[in-house]
Amino acid sequence: MRAPAFWTTNGPLARLLTPIGALYAAATRRRLRRKGERLSIPVVCVGNLTSGGTGKTPVVIALAELLAARDFTGVHIVSRGYGGRLIGPVRVDPARHSAEEVGDEPLLLAAFAPVWVGRDRAAAGSAAEAAGAQAVILDDGFQNPALIKDLSVVVVDAESGFGNGRCIPAGPLREPVAVGLGRADLVLCLGRAASRARFLQQAALPDRLPVLEAEIVPRETGMSWAGRRVVAFAGIGRPEKFFATLRNLGAELVGAHALADHQPIGRQLMARLEREARDKRAMLVTTDKDAVRLPRAMHGTAIPVPVTLHVQDTARLEQILDKVFAFKLPG
Repeated sequence: MRAPAFWTTNGPLARLLTPIGALYAAATRRRLRRKGERLSIPVVCVGNLTSGGTGKTPVVIALAELLAARDFTGVHIVSRGYGGRLIGPVRVDPARHSAEEVGDEPLLLAAFAPVWVGRDRAAAGSAAEAAGAQAVILDDGFQNPALIKDLSVVVVDAESGFGNGRCIPAGPLREPVAVGLGRADLVLCLGRAASRARFLQQAALPDRLPVLEAEIVPRETGMSWAGRRVVAFAGIGRPEKFFATLRNLGAELVGAHALADHQPIGRQLMARLEREARDKRAMLVTTDKDAVRLPRAMHGTAIPVPVTLHVQDTARLEQILDKVFAFKLPG
């Protein structure tokens, strides 16, 4: 789904849809009243308050990598498996499963930690625990009450913020900002330094809520993009951010195709993109999340640009994690 332009304004259409947004918020509030299941291991939730991509996947990966770097290797990830058809719970096997079965994000995450997908998050969490998980990172479960969380991290894209401040369909919010932040334990503000400063000045976040700043940057692969002609495609929440990243790396963007978030990528689309790249004497490039959605026979036809999360104050994040776990993390 591509975010409507009026989600950033308070124009007539946003005002017209506001009563429906109030019903959406009420439904979320009722759902969150349900009693969740508590696992005997810590559950760290990574979520957001808005519809669409804010950078949750790189945050989940960063947490898994941070814990692994401190010799805590028992972290499993639980995901709904958005876009996949398997009900679960099932452990993701990249050699066997496709994005159509388990979703693109779980396939990408499986390169960093064991991943379980399930429509029932509690059942998936229990399956992870039974398989030996010592902690669970719950991907995009902030508005899902199935599991009790020990730490809830709300990820905010500093450039888009909370949009027009209205709930779906009048705006991008899944629930009112004040309500959501009232359940949060940490806000992770993502974006360039100027965007972060502007958002934090305008947002007036609660004083009691810790805020960490971070930026999603390309992983170091040793490849130079300077002067390379590129045809790029991206089916993420904000494809223009990916295109801007390529330009910042010095690539010459001779083609840029914004797909819908999680859009299936079939053979016909890939054939057209490959033909365009050949005609323009350019490399075909995509995001790492889109790369896992390519037809299996076409893996490798587009070069993925992997990204990583750079946190401004990693020591503070480690301190917060230390308080969540019942034991002192190694390191």
